[in-house]
Amino acid sequence: MTRIAFLAAAGLAVSGCAGELQDFGREPRLSPVGSGLQAYREPVPVAAFPAVARPSEQSLWDPSRPNLFSNTRASKVGDIVTVRIAINDRATLDNASGRSREASGKTGLSLGFSLNGEGSSLSADGSADSTSKSNGKGSIDRSEKIELSIAAVVAEVLPNGNLLVSGSQEVRVNFEVRVLKIAGIVTPRDISPENTVPYDKIAEARISYGGRGRLTDVQQPAWGQRLYDAVTPY
Repeated sequence: MTRIAFLAAAGLAVSGCAGELQDFGREPRLSPVGSGLQAYREPVPVAAFPAVARPSEQSLWDPSRPNLFSNTRASKVGDIVTVRIAINDRATLDNASGRSREASGKTGLSLGFSLNGEGSSLSADGSADSTSKSNGKGSIDRSEKIELSIAAVVAEVLPNGNLLVSGSQEVRVNFEVRVLKIAGIVTPRDISPENTVPYDKIAEARISYGGRGRLTDVQQPAWGQRLYDAVTPY
């Protein structure tokens, strides 16, 4: 019986930390682009680049060359647009909460009886007190500043004409890799004549700036400490 109870408790503990163990040793995952609009939208698809038109041997016109009067802004699947990222945010939050409750009760009981002219009495008193109190306090002071550019590819043209774009960039320096990813939905009219768009014009934007390598591994706690934090209920 003790073994069954132990296995049941272990099962509950493992099920409670299943979400933590699923991402054990990984970076936080971003939700798919468009998840705020549709609950079950698939992840960003890979762009299917159209075939390049081949000029005729007898023609002087090459359709693969840019047209002097054509629009150079991204508009179809496979086109590239440059995203300008300039984030300079600061947030400060300070919250405090408190709760207190007290309860008390008192009871008394008295009994008396007599037998053959002789009497006797019995009395009892009882009291109960309870006190509950909790205090909580939390604060956040965060500052972020990122200025860079990244090229993104039009992965899909939505039915209303908006563009679903995604792009990534990796730079390796010694044993550390810097990884930048961006995805979101862009309105064609927000793209400038230079074929650039600011990040604050991207709807459902998903911006990830991080890295992997030896420095990132050293900055993280040891795997034993992370495993303990994931499974401990306190």
